[in-house]
Amino acid sequence: MTDTRRFTDHSALVTGAARGIGAAIARRLATEGARVLLTDVDLAAARRTAEELAD
Repeated sequence: MTDTRRFTDHSALVTGAARGIGAAIARRLATEGARVLLTDVDLAAARRTAEELAD
């Protein structure tokens, strides 16, 4: 059995988080309980990813 909340009380900074691998990593970290800070050169796309994670 896998611990799905193993990053609770941890923070993560994900660069290139607007799409692709960066977005997938951000989603996984959020799913596992991390507070995720996103950054990307495409600010609008990063905001969309952040809004998706907030839901």
